[in-house]
Amino acid sequence: MEGVRYYFAPMEGITVWQFRRLHRQFFGGVDRYFSPFLSPNQHHVFSKKELGDVLPEHNEGVPLVPQILTRRWEDFVWCAKELRAMGYREVNLNCGCPSGTVTAKGKGAGMLLDLPALDRFLEEVFSHVDVAVSVKTRLGLVEPEEFEAILAVYNRYPLSELVIHPRVQAELYRGAPHREVFDACAPLARAPLCYNGDIVSAADCREFCRTHPAVDRLMLGRGLVGNPALVREAKGGPALGREELRDFHDGLYQSCCEAFRSERNALRPMKEIWFYLLNLFEEDPALTRALRRCTDPAEYRLTVGRLFREGKWRSGVRS
Repeated sequence: MEGVRYYFAPMEGITVWQFRRLHRQFFGGVDRYFSPFLSPNQHHVFSKKELGDVLPEHNEGVPLVPQILTRRWEDFVWCAKELRAMGYREVNLNCGCPSGTVTAKGKGAGMLLDLPALDRFLEEVFSHVDVAVSVKTRLGLVEPEEFEAILAVYNRYPLSELVIHPRVQAELYRGAPHREVFDACAPLARAPLCYNGDIVSAADCREFCRTHPAVDRLMLGRGLVGNPALVREAKGGPALGREELRDFHDGLYQSCCEAFRSERNALRPMKEIWFYLLNLFEEDPALTRALRRCTDPAEYRLTVGRLFREGKWRSGVRS
């Protein structure tokens, strides 16, 4: 698996700058992190939250690619130029978000509904920006067969990279990815390809690399949140350890408390992360319920302590 590049997918509310810095510090191995999307508007002003997430001083030592979500090329160009001024050399266009509220506005995967408009968008973008532009995409809105025409549009432009999640918008994250469509289209793509979708273990990484030797880039999301050491394991390193996960958790919780200026407000993002981390433990309904129902910081700390002391790790995870 030498030469394979691993990317951390953007996950709204989870892979923010505090998470990325701590993940880099504790586990390393990820070649690129993609930010949760920035959503520029006609006023051309970053929100405080968006700006904080991409400030260079918040991402020191983290190889970050900011992702942009918009249907207006003017807003994309403004955002890309602002990011270029901060020192970023690449940005990513989100053509993959399947959220109904996003696609209804013609953004994310909604951009795939009107291919002439997507074509004009990319033509204007590449006429006005001086940074590399990659795209993260779905196969279409309803049918995987839509992707042949979509790829023809992408092929008209010098994309630095094309990240493909081989599902359509209507599927959200349900069902198996259409890898057969990815395989059929891979030889036709002019941009370097990155695969994203249901790679959740080191064994999955190895198997994909075995069956797709020509694809040297993998983007991991839910699996990497659920096992922060996944890339290390995929590269032949040790499995995740209980104590290092505890240290990572404690550092992240402290960072969330500082960011939200409140322990109570930090519980929500921490519980979102635990939705994935709980898969590291054998099922314990009582502990799981206690963790999910926590509303008090003291109760949360006690429950997490019990989980790390008493929770049984699934096989393949170091104790």
